[in-house]
Amino acid sequence: MNELLLDYLKNRPAWSQILVWYLRGMAVMLIVAGLIHWARIVGIVPWRGLWFWDMPVEWQTATVFFAVIDLVAAIGLWLTVSWGAVMWLTRALTQVVMHSLFSDIFGRRPYEIAFYLMTIAIYLVLLYLSDREQRS
Repeated sequence: MNELLLDYLKNRPAWSQILVWYLRGMAVMLIVAGLIHWARIVGIVPWRGLWFWDMPVEWQTATVFFAVIDLVAAIGLWLTVSWGAVMWLTRALTQVVMHSLFSDIFGRRPYEIAFYLMTIAIYLVLLYLSDREQRS
């Protein structure tokens, strides 16, 4: 068993390639999320039983914000350009702030906060490993 693991680690793809796969996986998730937000805006699907025009203004604002930033960040992540990562990190940290500092408005979602913090941590580890690999 250990021999299989060691063999895999020796023959694994480069960390930079794994980072690209990770960013593209996140891009696909953001495309889906962005399309869901747009479906709410144009009245295809409700959110928690409310149509977009019946939502509180705070939720309408957040929905429009994420509808735009999700798709922009997804394009940037798919292309693996630096602004894509900046947009995605902005989006993720905005969610963390919304559901922690403004939980009275947007609700407390500890699992969602943990998810975003975990995805950021994975990104930073992969970025570090990729950079370290390229330097050696």
